[in-house]
Amino acid sequence: MQQDEIYGQVVSAIGAVVGTTRPITAETNILQDLSLDSVAVMDFIMQIETQFDTIIPLNRIAEIETVGDLVRILSASVQAA
Repeated sequence: MQQDEIYGQVVSAIGAVVGTTRPITAETNILQDLSLDSVAVMDFIMQIETQFDTIIPLNRIAEIETVGDLVRILSASVQAA
């Protein structure tokens, strides 16, 4: 799966969770720009893992700040599986 496909699916999932109508870019900060707290972020990450049938290692989750970070790490995780 290509990164642009993953990006599109992540943006769709964010829209479903957050319900935002503003544009979501690779630079969008998940905590600050989307107003998600840490619990909501973890719930979202678990939803993404289920959607992509993969597991993001806990040590990599700490690296996720932006949508681009999530797509990059998710892409690596999907390709490794």
